[in-house]
Amino acid sequence: MRTIDLLVIVAYLAATAWLGLKLSGRQSGLRDYFVGGRNLPWWAVCLSVVATETSALTVIGIPVMSYLGDINYLQLGLGYILGRIVVAFFMLPRYYDGEMITAYAYLGKRFGQTTQTTAGVTFLFTRLLADGIRVLAAAIPVKIILDGMGIHANYFTIIVVLAVVTIVYTFIGGIKAVVWVDVAQMFLYVAGGVLAIIVVTASTGAGWFSEAADAGKFSMFVFEGNPISADASFIASLLGGAVFAMASHGSDQLVVQRLLACRTKAEAQKAIIVSGVVVFVQFALFLLVGLALWSYYEQASPDALGLTRDDEIFPLFIIEALPQGISGLLLAGILAAAMSTLSSSLSALSSSTVNDVYARFAKAPLTDRQGLRIGRWATIGWGLAFIAPATVFQTDEGNIVVLALGVAGITYGGLLGAFIFGILNKRARALDANIAFVVAVGVNAFFFVMEKYVTGEVWVAWQWYPLLGILVTFAVGGLLSLRHSSPAPAAPSREQPNPQGMTGSAE
Repeated sequence: MRTIDLLVIVAYLAATAWLGLKLSGRQSGLRDYFVGGRNLPWWAVCLSVVATETSALTVIGIPVMSYLGDINYLQLGLGYILGRIVVAFFMLPRYYDGEMITAYAYLGKRFGQTTQTTAGVTFLFTRLLADGIRVLAAAIPVKIILDGMGIHANYFTIIVVLAVVTIVYTFIGGIKAVVWVDVAQMFLYVAGGVLAIIVVTASTGAGWFSEAADAGKFSMFVFEGNPISADASFIASLLGGAVFAMASHGSDQLVVQRLLACRTKAEAQKAIIVSGVVVFVQFALFLLVGLALWSYYEQASPDALGLTRDDEIFPLFIIEALPQGISGLLLAGILAAAMSTLSSSLSALSSSTVNDVYARFAKAPLTDRQGLRIGRWATIGWGLAFIAPATVFQTDEGNIVVLALGVAGITYGGLLGAFIFGILNKRARALDANIAFVVAVGVNAFFFVMEKYVTGEVWVAWQWYPLLGILVTFAVGGLLSLRHSSPAPAAPSREQPNPQGMTGSAE
């Protein structure tokens, strides 16, 4: 047991909870709890978006990509930037028009209550599965490192500890606590990546860089292979990645909630575009970590190193190569990435639970106080629910980054497709959108299940799931809309909760 490392980890967990509570301020209602009173600076929102989508998947999953291959994952970063630009100028204005709290409020405004609730419920369960995988990604290195310290904790215990600490500051602080803690956590896990490169360079010299270059591991662009099934191809990464970013940052409540916390639409646009550049730099950093480790371990395979999962390479380095205190700091960085995503998910899930589901079935309009209470209890419920999917996916042996993105992509196409479909197809009604949405999700789920659990063959790369969902939504919804000869009438709205202009018309 390395006492200094444990003290660093415990001190970090305590400081995280304290910082979240200290920076959150007093939450007087749903507007404060879910969008921070729309008074957060754009740069903080930008860094929070980056920290949210990074998670432990990036910290432990991306280094192994360059360790076993090259840096072609950066192609996806270019697609992400392109997709964010589209979101900034095409989708964000729709959310700021009408003071919408959730990404699905537009669907409610366009098609009515049933479509908004369908999208909201789908988001809840898809986010639960995807972030369960992210919790597992954090538990894997934590368990390995604790085993190395002589502390044999099971996955259940580790996940519960992570969840409880995160629930505390999310429960009390709301989105303000989540954003400001995200900012602090981002600096910590990025510092961990930089520190790893410095340690390798000090140990072996700067020769790892030229060694990787000579081996062709700095190859970024891949033009060979079938662009439909090859997830490393340039076309799939750039175009598929752009649409994936449009879906994840334009229709996923996890990100949209942050953008709605900016002071103005212009600041929200700046936050999302700059976040794409920051993510690209982050990808490059952790890919460099993988190349440094490849040289440090003298090109040894994970099996030769005695590892049971490829994702254990970076944690192994933390245990073996770093002195006491520093290894604890890097573990704290991994915890930071995990808790950043978990806290973000809890805030987004509770927001969608209140606004898109509970408020739509309540017999009477919710008061601000009632909505705040329900949102906080939803935070606790969803925090505990993460344990189940994290346990289910323990046995999956594939790349954990691809697994999580594939799960999220199942519904992204349907959500983004319904959004764009509602804007472009004026004749479509709620039933048309609902059926098209369900069919789109079903098609993507079919390809995912067949690849992962039936044939083992990739028919459609995960980057194409959102675009496939959009095409299915437009095809099915478009055919159904031909039944109508005139534009759809305005959908009846049931504006609850609406204590401070959170939904409905602009203030």
